[in-house]
Amino acid sequence: MIRAYKFLLRPTARQAAALGEMLRDHCSLYNGALQERRDAYRHVSKTSVRYGDQSAQLKEIRAFDPERQGRWSFSSQQATLRRLDKAFQAFFKRVKAGQTPGYPRFKGVGHFDAVTFPKDGDGCRWDSTPNDRQTRVRLQGVGHVRVHQHRPVQGRVKTISVKREGNRWYVVLACDNVPAEELLPTGAIIGIDRGTTHFLTTSEGEHEPNPRFLGTVAEELAEAQRHLATFPKRTRQRTKKHRAAARKVAKLYTKVRRKRLDFHHKTARALIADNDVIAHERLNTAGMTKSPAPKPDPDNDGAFLPNGAGAKAGLNKSILDAGWGQFLAILANKAESAGRLTIPVDPRNTSRTCPPSLGGCGHVDGKSRVTQAKFQCTACGFTANADHVGATNILDRAGLVLCAAA
Repeated sequence: MIRAYKFLLRPTARQAAALGEMLRDHCSLYNGALQERRDAYRHVSKTSVRYGDQSAQLKEIRAFDPERQGRWSFSSQQATLRRLDKAFQAFFKRVKAGQTPGYPRFKGVGHFDAVTFPKDGDGCRWDSTPNDRQTRVRLQGVGHVRVHQHRPVQGRVKTISVKREGNRWYVVLACDNVPAEELLPTGAIIGIDRGTTHFLTTSEGEHEPNPRFLGTVAEELAEAQRHLATFPKRTRQRTKKHRAAARKVAKLYTKVRRKRLDFHHKTARALIADNDVIAHERLNTAGMTKSPAPKPDPDNDGAFLPNGAGAKAGLNKSILDAGWGQFLAILANKAESAGRLTIPVDPRNTSRTCPPSLGGCGHVDGKSRVTQAKFQCTACGFTANADHVGATNILDRAGLVLCAAA
């Protein structure tokens, strides 16, 4: 299996400055390569510049600017050019699919936060020892940086990335040949229904409360954002106070992100430990959180009818705060490592079907969902918690999938 390990770096003041310079120089390389592609297409008869063309120029670039470009790893600079190439490939793919293209944009220094070394030993080296306190990672142009290795690394280290989050630095190791740690079978199978009132409800009727991490800091975050907004946008030179205000907002978002990630890991681990098979809905979160399209008023040119965008914005915020997509990714990874199985099922009418396994009749009607929390069948009168009904129907559909596979 392939797994990633993320550890906190503890650089000295000089090493932290060197890491910041490394990000700035790689950002400059990225933006320069992007500018070359734009100029070639606009002014040289729509000529396309490929990754191979730009990679072949690296030797000359390093020789021309040894202070900024020549001091860093050649392979990490190639990885930065590949990053730009992937952005263009995704752009052309969206164009062909008829989607909103989103042409690759220039990166500001504050928005270029990661440098990748494609191979351990080429410009970087992971020096792990049995004593975690002595763990180091060697980075070309920076030196040996201390690593807070809070767990052992298994498998073979393939790539190493250095990432900045706020004022902290992290190293991310991508490893292959990681052995699985299979858990003993429990014989249990469960269905889960995700929501915003409850984070999830199981087919056994248990509710996992929704922590609403963003809501807990909403007032403090709003105040910090208002303070940040008082600085004029036209001022290009950022002052010390402006940087402090921006760091305050970033710190609050980082706090929310870490709490949400920790909650997802613990919740997924609990489900994996107690169940062999976990069924969930195959939801399109991106589509569910999409803003409603405007409704032009046919009687008044330039006017629009109400489209419920205000109410939808609140629901979108709740769904994104819950982080369903991240939770499912963590659940799938933990299930693979533990030898468990996750089954995504069709989400249509799971909350509108009277569940036969709970004594219902199987009737499907949207009016049976009386409220957010109550389900009452319009045919047989069966009454239960709406989220419990959804989780039970998800479990029943997963059973059909398992029978078909057998």
